[in-house]
Amino acid sequence: MRSILAVAVLVPLVAGCVADAAHQTPGESQQPASLPFQVEVVTDFESPWAMTFLPDGRMLVTEKAGTLYLVSADGQQRKRVDGLPAVASEGQGGLMDVVLHPGFAKNRLVYVSYAEAGQGGKGVVLARGAFVDGEQPVLQKVETLFRASPYVDGDGHFSGRIAFSKDGYLFFANGERQKFEPAQDPNATLGKVLRLRDDGTPAPGNPLAAKGFHPAVWSYGHRNLLGLAFDPSGNLWEQEMGPKGGDEVNLILPGRNYGYPIVSDGDHYDDKPIPDHDTRPEFEMPKVSWNPVISPAGLMVYSGKRWPQWKDDLFIGGLSSQALIRVDVDGTNAKKGDQWPMGERIREPEEGPDGAIWLLEDGRRNGKGRLLKLTPLGASSSTRPPSGQVR
Repeated sequence: MRSILAVAVLVPLVAGCVADAAHQTPGESQQPASLPFQVEVVTDFESPWAMTFLPDGRMLVTEKAGTLYLVSADGQQRKRVDGLPAVASEGQGGLMDVVLHPGFAKNRLVYVSYAEAGQGGKGVVLARGAFVDGEQPVLQKVETLFRASPYVDGDGHFSGRIAFSKDGYLFFANGERQKFEPAQDPNATLGKVLRLRDDGTPAPGNPLAAKGFHPAVWSYGHRNLLGLAFDPSGNLWEQEMGPKGGDEVNLILPGRNYGYPIVSDGDHYDDKPIPDHDTRPEFEMPKVSWNPVISPAGLMVYSGKRWPQWKDDLFIGGLSSQALIRVDVDGTNAKKGDQWPMGERIREPEEGPDGAIWLLEDGRRNGKGRLLKLTPLGASSSTRPPSGQVR
């Protein structure tokens, strides 16, 4: 059983009601019966990919085709943000992550990742610009900070997730671009987690530079990294899609090899077997893996503001699983928690300023992807101001 709420109303998604509820638009609702949250349908986007909150509660939302929107705190108004470069949106490419600099309140810097075409094929790019608010918001002085290397043909496994550590370094995920071997190639950034200064240059003290690796590499042996987040203790968590089976949550440690494509808890799509992680103890094992897969997308560490029992747990969107997944975290250990069916492909979970959980639906398979807001049962959930009040 699962539930979806429409704007100020709640819709139970039970058994035969799932298909009808998936097409609901803001303005209809009923109360769900059994889930630990109620869901408000806020608005629609065209294939959204990522979101982040500004200090005043407004949001920045990316759409895969290359549009960045500034969205009001209630989700009812939006403005296109100008100034972004063109993106290569074929396949899994497009405009991807959006993250604020830790000093955004003063420097107004916004970081984005996107796929582009270039010499040798395509690759993922890290860029930043200065956000200027107003009637026509814009990113000014947009500069390219880092390009994955090498560029290769194909339209898959760009990754592109961004996370800042407490000490101000930027971690950037590069997928292996469905080419397998680059994940183990010390000269490539593909299939790696990178550690950079905030200007995109390799950070000092990266653990593998002295061993002949690209100087930005922090960890390697990854496949398609689609979630990257720090917990309050400074631990870096990552999730990635496995091949045919073997989706993973990893604790990212400096200099470690996570084994792909030498090991995986899944197999190749042509059914050629891949040795399991436990057959090669020299590789870092995942903290959690899934068979059958969940097709993970996005990752957040929850503060516990609205659901104290979930403090510091991980939340992951599920694409093929059409689910919201919770991973129970205890220090540096993790185990499966809950998997709530949502009836649509979930691309991104994000925590709002008040501790509500916001979700972006993928929207690629059946049109628009909705923005959803999750709040505890019985709480006031509507983002809309009272009648007659404008904000």
